[in-house]
Amino acid sequence: MAAKVTQEAVTRYADMFAAMGSEPRLRIVRLLLSAHPDGMFVGEIATELDITPSTLSHHLDKLKNEDLVRVRREGTFLRYTANTEALEDVLGFLYAECCTRNKAVEPKKVVCCE
Repeated sequence: MAAKVTQEAVTRYADMFAAMGSEPRLRIVRLLLSAHPDGMFVGEIATELDITPSTLSHHLDKLKNEDLVRVRREGTFLRYTANTEALEDVLGFLYAECCTRNKAVEPKKVVCCE
């Protein structure tokens, strides 16, 4: 049964990476992380990233479906925030695989990215 749970987790992480695997969605996640913990309204995201509302809606839905972003209604506006718990989970998975279990990457080299 443990193998099935592990496979389910790998499948979940693969779906999360796929959701972030397009340039606009990765830009959205980065922007929402920079606005953490307050998040941003849809219009602010669209303006900041110069993405049309319909295209932005598609990308936000994909991220939301993979639990990478959260949304809450404030009056007539939607505020999106990065789901830092989900991101921490997927990063922890990568860290465990590359830096802990088989030491493919030295942990001290995983400090930040540019």
